[in-house]
Amino acid sequence: MTLDSKLPSGPIEQAWDKTRFDMKLVNPANKRKHSIIVVGSGLAGASAAATLGELGYNVKCFCFQDSPRRAHSIAAQGGINAAKNYQNDGDSVYRLFYDTVKGGDFRAREANVYRLAQISVSIIDQCVAQGVPFAREYGGALTNRSFGGAQVSRTFYARGQTGQQLLLGAYQALERQIHEKTVTMYPRTEMLDLIVIDGKARGIVVRHLVTGEITTHFADAVILGTGGYGNVYYLSTNAKGSNVTASWRAHKRGALFANPCYTQIHPTCIPVSGDYQSKLTLMSESLRNDGRIWVPKQKGDKRKPDQIPEEERDYYLERRYPSFGNLVPRDVASRNAKSVCDEGRGVGESGLGVYLDFTAAIKRLGEHVIRERYGNLFDMYQRITDEDPYKVPMRIYPAIHYTMGGLWVDYHLQSTIPGLFVLGEANFSDHGANRLGASALMQGLSDGYFVIPYTIGHYLASNKFAKVDSSNPEAQQAVANVKQITDKLLSIKGKRTVDSFHRELGKIMWEYCGMSRTAEGLEKAIGLIDALREEFWQNVNVPGSGDDLNQSLEKAGRVADFFELGRLMCVDARERNESCGGHFREEYQTPEGEAQRDDEHYSYVAAWGYNGPGQHPELNKEPLEFDYVHPSQRSYK
Repeated sequence: MTLDSKLPSGPIEQAWDKTRFDMKLVNPANKRKHSIIVVGSGLAGASAAATLGELGYNVKCFCFQDSPRRAHSIAAQGGINAAKNYQNDGDSVYRLFYDTVKGGDFRAREANVYRLAQISVSIIDQCVAQGVPFAREYGGALTNRSFGGAQVSRTFYARGQTGQQLLLGAYQALERQIHEKTVTMYPRTEMLDLIVIDGKARGIVVRHLVTGEITTHFADAVILGTGGYGNVYYLSTNAKGSNVTASWRAHKRGALFANPCYTQIHPTCIPVSGDYQSKLTLMSESLRNDGRIWVPKQKGDKRKPDQIPEEERDYYLERRYPSFGNLVPRDVASRNAKSVCDEGRGVGESGLGVYLDFTAAIKRLGEHVIRERYGNLFDMYQRITDEDPYKVPMRIYPAIHYTMGGLWVDYHLQSTIPGLFVLGEANFSDHGANRLGASALMQGLSDGYFVIPYTIGHYLASNKFAKVDSSNPEAQQAVANVKQITDKLLSIKGKRTVDSFHRELGKIMWEYCGMSRTAEGLEKAIGLIDALREEFWQNVNVPGSGDDLNQSLEKAGRVADFFELGRLMCVDARERNESCGGHFREEYQTPEGEAQRDDEHYSYVAAWGYNGPGQHPELNKEPLEFDYVHPSQRSYK
């Protein structure tokens, strides 16, 4: 397949403006004639649905939660980036663009990233107008803090609740349009297949999670804003409901899946405490502003932290990366934490942890300042660990957090299926091989508020749409496919729970396709996943029926998709014989242990096509060109 990324020509500073001008428009009277489906109600989905509804389109918005307010975007804590330069410390749109391309280890499209940096400035104005309570200086001006991968303060925040406050802003805009009847909301409803008619995305098949009813919905275009796939690892910082099913079912209908092996390990999570855990808890990266990360210099030193004198502590990030210190990007901080723990210098009972110490910050600023900045995060940590971080250092360790891979989209955010648009974490487009902290919220709102209204309008104005309904053969086939999967899962009546399979898959993924990978390990993982998937379809036990609320059935369908995705992730990681960002192949590293890219052979987006059950996927390559930020060995020293 030839991938047309629709990248604009001319100077990058003018690219988005030129693209918008060249796009076809739908006049206000005609907007009322078009219908759009939005799947997902997090920041990307809610902002898109609200904006498109306000423009006059007929919008249907679907989420599997009982309210859009429960979307996983609510869990983002630390902040949202924007190139406002309010701190007068040297920031600019170009610097945000530069930091993002570099932070992604030169595996992102320049045009997409520059557009994101441009739009970031408008996002803050939009959210302030909605009443988002960003932190402010004493005089009333918006304030900023630093985040990893940057030497300027460009992160706007609302204490440790930034995602929640931004989502409430988008939710209020969405509810306004629901009241105006331009948006119809479908909560507790999960998308289980995409309906493709005459080569275009024209609808979805959904199951109501309370009644079990399977229905079809049709529109002129479909938008997916369904988040990432980090829960393939079982243990992650994602909400337990987060899954890949909507994206994966669209992939099986023809949407290419790009860079699935690019997964982000967050360095600042509460360490695993036992096999009973079903998820991990993220402590915001914003804590690295004032917390200092260290481990004992001596292996096996199990003394309490206050008994280890300063000269016997290794502030390893400050030592190795003096320019950035504790604010190195997430992939660098995570690999270094793993390294010192592998050396036997980790802390806590398991030895899988490092200290995040606020003693110096409290002494310098006062406890009241730290409480103002991070109080809810400190309270959360204390409730989970029964340790007071004001008195003893936090213990942290890396964990799966965000997925840079996702469905392939062009500059218009359209997938390889015409009429299927993908926003936010569900697409692959802006973060390359590693996302800088505070950029996820930026991308989700950029896509939903400011990009998709233009690009989907161009698509609608450029095409004619025949009337479609549930009588179309493609719709009937999609419904039959969903019912067949449901019936099969319920009929197996095996001896193992869905969770037991998911946990075992997660261990395979973490061991062989986690913080570091090897060709040998990835080959082994593919074999293990194939065997486990075969057992799943012969021995899983899904109690109950499909005619009412059945969370085991919900999870079973999602885990079935995770098996197929997990295999593709390992195939993608095996094919990429280099290290870059969150993809760290042990065979490819510098003498200092840093990621070693191979720009000559791997400066491309890997976009995989589905070839059917048991068939090897088809690799399509989109070459990446860098005219403004030239690839070099990433250095934060």
